[in-house]
Amino acid sequence: MSTIAASSSSADFRTPLRTPLRTPLRALLCLATGLALWPSGARADLRLCNQTASKVGVTLGYRDAQGWVTEGWWDLKPRNCETLLRGTLAAQFYYIYAVDYTRGGEWSGRALMCTRDTAFTIRGVEDCLARGFDRNGFIEVDTGQQKNWTIQLSDPGQPLTGNP
Repeated sequence: MSTIAASSSSADFRTPLRTPLRTPLRALLCLATGLALWPSGARADLRLCNQTASKVGVTLGYRDAQGWVTEGWWDLKPRNCETLLRGTLAAQFYYIYAVDYTRGGEWSGRALMCTRDTAFTIRGVEDCLARGFDRNGFIEVDTGQQKNWTIQLSDPGQPLTGNP
């Protein structure tokens, strides 16, 4: 935040500080400055931060009004974050499967869902192989019904952590 200082070398206290022309301009300037400094509305998103030194590919599973959905791939650079879902979170549980492109390895769990090698959005988690998809184990992430959540992805073998 910056401070604006005004000074005048020839102040005349008998002269009013505001003239009809200056008052609207000052009001407009104060309003514009106030809006620029006003905190923006809180965002409610599901974000994932790659805390590793590797490039990582991430997929996401979740349940919406029509049923189960899996989506992928988000490519995250080392020590970078990405928004996976925008807006207020509608569920308590989300599921993550990720691959370490640099060193090999993966982050996987017990919740089996459909994926594929290229970008995808897949409805349903049943019969993945019969429908021509791959099947991978996803890690369950409990957001505690928060409206926004950030998942921290650390080295393979380490648990996922998260926070609102």
